[in-house]
Amino acid sequence: MPEGKKTYYINISDGEIQSVSTASPWNFKIEANDEEITALREIFDQSHSTGWQNFMRAHVPYVQYHYDRENDALDRQLIQTYEMIYKLGDEEARNHIESMGILPEK
Repeated sequence: MPEGKKTYYINISDGEIQSVSTASPWNFKIEANDEEITALREIFDQSHSTGWQNFMRAHVPYVQYHYDRENDALDRQLIQTYEMIYKLGDEEARNHIESMGILPEK
């Protein structure tokens, strides 16, 4: 493990970051330092906030889905999350994310 990095277990749907694998179900295992975990936590927090905005917007029937900025923001945040997990994740995480085809080609 690189110097200053710790192992974390990530649950995408709940936005959880755990340092213990048995604390709750997880999707991806990553190695990250404090700054990287803080950045990932900020993305999860933004996604949570945007999710509430989407909930409120869903009650406005005349705004069509494809003109929904909040939905676009949530999509961008999800891609940012997967990019970060791809960068920090173990080989299994990277392989799974590649198989999803969610990240833009580089």
